Amino acid sequence: MAHVLEGIELSRHFGEGDARVAAVDGVSVAFDKGELVMVTGDSGCGKTTLISMLGAILTPSAGTVLIDGVEVDFRDRDALPRLRQEKIGFVFQLFHLIPYLTAAENVMLALDIAGVRGSEAERRSQELLTQVGLGHRLEHRPSQLSGGEKQRVSFARALANRPSVIFADEPTANLDSTQSQNLLDLIRELREQHETTIIVVTHHLSLQQDADRVLHMRDGRLVDPVADSPNR
Repeated sequence: MAHVLEGIELSRHFGEGDARVAAVDGVSVAFDKGELVMVTGDSGCGKTTLISMLGAILTPSAGTVLIDGVEVDFRDRDALPRLRQEKIGFVFQLFHLIPYLTAAENVMLALDIAGVRGSEAERRSQELLTQVGLGHRLEHRPSQLSGGEKQRVSFARALANRPSVIFADEPTANLDSTQSQNLLDLIRELREQHETTIIVVTHHLSLQQDADRVLHMRDGRLVDPVADSPNR
């Protein structure tokens, strides 16, 4: 069975000549259906660059990305938005909700992009927000929601297109410890309900205990945290 997502010898370089920097350097990694995977490492180690390539947002300098066993053609600029729309969901640490839209309308916007409109979009939006515990906040705008509630709207929006993979980039960065734990509980529930592969970039070591796997990055590469320890 093909992996849901696979990156083969992925690299991404920035700059030229002496200023050339390898943000990601020859990383190979694969993810299976329904996995919850944490990606950790210090700031600047390449975590966000890696998931941006895996999520078909950033073109690799070298290497291959396969989603559901099909190679991503980064040269086809028309196909990439459709691929992201059909296969991938994103959750960002700054939420990126439209401030003048209600929670329901923010989710409906994602459904509209996926071609779901009218009463069906309203029904699906309400259903998704109810699944993330916000059935009572449908008509609230972002300014009326807590940080944890905004992030739940972000997850509902990411689920709108029934993606194979959801990437969450530092989703707890702007949340307190209670909100962070509540969000992690939600991530586990969504993974079990939808069998969606969820890849979370995080600095928070406390979140790792709930992951199926933890990937550690350093200087653009995946490392063994024990073998890489300076105290070893």
